[in-house]
Amino acid sequence: MKSCPVSVVIPTFNRCTLLPRAIDSIYRQTVQCEEIVVVDDGSTDATRDYLTSIAIEKKRNLKVIHQENRGPAAARNRGIAEAKCDFIAFLDSDDHWHRRKLESQYGLMRENNNFLISHTKEKWLRRGVHLNQKKKHIPQHGDIFQHCLLLCAVGMSTVMVKKELFMSVGNFEESMQCCEDYDFWLRVSCRFPFLLVDKPLTTKEGGRGDQVSCIYRMGMDRFRIDSLKKLLDSGALSDKQHALTLEEFVKKIHVFGNGCLKHGNTTIGNIYLDLISEYRLSALGNMLR
Repeated sequence: MKSCPVSVVIPTFNRCTLLPRAIDSIYRQTVQCEEIVVVDDGSTDATRDYLTSIAIEKKRNLKVIHQENRGPAAARNRGIAEAKCDFIAFLDSDDHWHRRKLESQYGLMRENNNFLISHTKEKWLRRGVHLNQKKKHIPQHGDIFQHCLLLCAVGMSTVMVKKELFMSVGNFEESMQCCEDYDFWLRVSCRFPFLLVDKPLTTKEGGRGDQVSCIYRMGMDRFRIDSLKKLLDSGALSDKQHALTLEEFVKKIHVFGNGCLKHGNTTIGNIYLDLISEYRLSALGNMLR
């Protein structure tokens, strides 16, 4: 069977019932990857036992790493550091791939070698039932920065990147408990275009209480506001990008800050609402220089 120079990175935590399906979807590919790097982020279930058994069976191209629990960003970063190939594809342990995913995506990246990053369309399932995506969730091609400002516009398990990308934008932010992907896509999309593989080659599973997006769903706006603040402070944005980022920053603060006030969290609410005046004045000052 043909192979491609791709390292697949799978971070996992207490997903021993779902991890086999994810790994299986890689071994069923029409084109085989060069290696699979599984980072067990301190699982306390039977994950270690499963990985030990499958590592013996699939030892040719399966690398298993165990570390103390540090979160999904740290696990992905460890996988990136351990990956030996020039191309890296990410797969969350509760998702899975269409059998032609690697063949289609790697082939398209080779044909369009000016792109450093690509993503695919997705099928969404919630508790096993198909979920229709809203128009705002449909992935885009090329300059997707404005789309990334609004929401997490790129599915983690859809992505393939050239490893050199991380030299330009850095790795995933390990201090973030949630929305580290939103933060990363912003840093990438303000600098580089995205190649879209216009096929639903990834299946995303949702609706479970163990998912980070569920655990932190009440505080996600705060994580995203903090990412936008860092981006505004970074100096990496063009004038147009800065204006778009400031606009979204203000919108998200209004929602989050006023929500805090409504629920009696006045200190936090006022801290964030005060940022609106601060950054608007800063933007005005920059325009007058």
